[in-house]
This record gives sequence, C-alpha cells and structure tokens, in this order.
Amino acid sequence: MKTKKLGKDRVNVITLGCSKNLVDSENIITQLQANDINVAHEDYNEEANIVIVNTCGFIDLAKEESVNTILEYADKKSRGEIEKLYVTGCLSQRYKDNLEEEIPEVDAFFGTMELPALLSKFDADYRYELLGQRQITTPPHYAYLKISEGCNRTCSFCAIPLMRGKHISRPIEELVTEARNLAKYGVKEIMLIAQELTYYGLDLYKKRALAELLENLCQIEGIEWVRLHYAYPNKFPLEVFDVMKNQNKVCNYIDIPLQHASDTVLNRMNRQTTREEQRKLIEYARKTVPDIAIRTTFLVGFPGETDKEFDELIRFVEEMKFDRVGVFQYSHEEDTSGYLMEDDVDPETKTERANQLMDVQRDISLSKNQEKIGISYKVLIDRIEGGYYVGRTEYDSPEVDNEVLIDASKDYLRVGDFCQVVIEEAEEFDLYGSLCE
Repeated sequence: MKTKKLGKDRVNVITLGCSKNLVDSENIITQLQANDINVAHEDYNEEANIVIVNTCGFIDLAKEESVNTILEYADKKSRGEIEKLYVTGCLSQRYKDNLEEEIPEVDAFFGTMELPALLSKFDADYRYELLGQRQITTPPHYAYLKISEGCNRTCSFCAIPLMRGKHISRPIEELVTEARNLAKYGVKEIMLIAQELTYYGLDLYKKRALAELLENLCQIEGIEWVRLHYAYPNKFPLEVFDVMKNQNKVCNYIDIPLQHASDTVLNRMNRQTTREEQRKLIEYARKTVPDIAIRTTFLVGFPGETDKEFDELIRFVEEMKFDRVGVFQYSHEEDTSGYLMEDDVDPETKTERANQLMDVQRDISLSKNQEKIGISYKVLIDRIEGGYYVGRTEYDSPEVDNEVLIDASKDYLRVGDFCQVVIEEAEEFDLYGSLCE
C-alpha cells in the first residue's frame, strides 16, 4: 500500500556518527529550507514522506549502525510508509557500489561532497549565498564550527582520508562570518572541529594558523566560549596554548587524540610521534595553562599489540592523569595500511583491555572530581532532566564529558544561561552543586 501524501513533501534528516556529520546534516537542512522545502532533523513522529540518512563509516560498530538504519527505512519504504529514501555521508562515500547492489530500495546514494547532487533530487538549487549560514540542530546556545574538511595524515588504522579526501582549510574570514551569524541567533559557545585542527591553515596560508583563527573568533560579540576538539599531537602549534592562556574566551580545554603510548605501536600506527614527544606536549600544555583539562582517546587491540605494549599504555595513563579518556577497540578497515597486518588480537582481549583502561581512568576521574568539591565554577546550563538542571564547566564538552547537576527544586535557572555553581558532591563522571549565594 502506497503512502498517502498530503500537501507538500516533508523531509526527515537522520544523522549518524560524529559532530562533523552533524554539521553536514545542518547544511543539508539549511539548503533545503532555503528552497522552501519542509525539513526536520530526526523527527520520529513518522510524518515525513522522504528520509535522508547521513551515515558514518568510521569503524565496524558505526558501519553496522548505519547499515541497520538504512535497512530500517528501506523496510518502511517497502511497506509504503515513506516514498523516497536517500543515503549520504561516509558509508555511502566508501561503499556506494556495494550498497546500491545490496539495498536497491534506496533511491540514490551520495558521497560526502555531493550536496548539490542530493539537492537536485528535490529540484533545489545549491545556494552559495548561504555559505556561513546554518540551521543548527544542537541546543541554541552552542554549536559546532567545522574549520576544515579531510585529512592529510596516513595513520594506518584510519579510513577517514578515503571518505573525506585531503585536508582543505576554510578561510578565516568565512569562519568568522559563520561564527558571527551563530552568535546573532544566540549561540554562546562554539566548538571547533575538523579531522585535524592543528593542520589548519597550511594549505591556505602556508603556515599553521589555528592560533590566528582563535584570536579572530575571540573578537566576536556574544561568543563567550571557544572550545578545541581533535588536535593532532604531531607538530602541534604551541602558540595555541599562549592564546588559551591570554584569551578568556578560549576554554582551558583541549581534545588531543593520542591513540597509544607504546613507541612500537605508535610506529605501526604511523602516528609520526613518540611516547616522549607526547609527554612533553602534555607537560608544556600544563605548564603554560596550569588548569587546562586534557581529553584524549586511545585505541586498544591494534595488530600485534602485546601485553607489554598495552602495559606501557596503562602506565602512561596512570602517570599523565588525563582529565578525560575515551577508548576504542581496533576495527580492521579495508584499504588502510593496517589492513595488511594480521588482526591478531582477539575480540575478547580487545574488550578486556578497553575495560581495564577505563577502570584506570574511572579512578583518576573520581579523584580529580573530588578535588573540585567546595570550588565555584562558571557553568553553562544545557537542559533540564530528571529534576536537575544539567550544565557544564569550561572544562567539559557536551555529551562526552562531565556534567554538573543542580537540584531544580531549589533554584530557578534558564537553559542557555551561565551561572556560578559551587560543587558539593562528586562522582566519577558527574558533579553536583548549587548556586553560589
């Protein structure tokens, strides 16, 4: 039975994967709306007759989620619950031919850089005048700002360059214009994202220009926090820490994915850095910005990872005491140089090592959080949930880091406002506090 369409088309955009994918979805939505097309983001009321799935193709679990989501909507199309199904994003870029053959219910697949082709399916024109304008899907007080696309690194475990291409920086002027537009609509915090922040500017300005970009963003009225994500440790532009120290708007926070701490594993990963170089970078950051919060991610179970190499990673984490740690289990990705190695760490060992590493970090996080008890922090309120106002300090990014919970029955606050909160209790990944009197 076919879907009975009433009035104009209604489009539902489903986003899978990282914040960079979310920005891509926001650009899709902005372009469709500019062409007078009714579009929503992740509207599960089943009112849409057209669905766009923006996929992730990073690791096995992400690919599985993307395929299952496509199949879910392909089934809805077969039952007549939707009329059209389009798929875009990283998985579509990487496996387009296979997907077309295996899921014929999909009307068209598009790669990561094919937004104009996707729009053509709606008889919509790509509006170049909208560059720097974006309909955000996050809470209105914060937004992600993608400063570049692609990556020139050759990490042996990573397929991102296959899906996103070579590094392309966006001009500072264009990014400042976009940030001003975001501030005009109430955004107070912008989070800089890219496949790799620290490479920013080399293609455009023949130098690393992240520090210069930060200085420009700090001049924008209405923006109160600027946060840094995905900063590669090799050849890190150290002047970024000077800007962080001197500019109050730049959060004392940075996400530096280190991936491992054994020199032999780092060499096999082709990370172009060593354990000692990583240690010196962290020490320099903490010396320059004493209260900086450092988030990192590690990859366990890489081909050939021995117990000794894993123990080196554990000892490094215990020594460095990172504020936040994320852990991934190695996924054997075809067409990467790592795929030529034998995936010889069994799944059970990968899981055990991931759990062991997170157990170590859990104790570190608890200790660091307990040190915050009795101290007052500036907190940005993100939402109300379960009887609490839920917010964050400058040392925490949305969804992945600590949250500050404030009893909603005792105080009145508004989502999107800053307030001063004294911490009264602390758990491994949550803080509890009340408004300062």
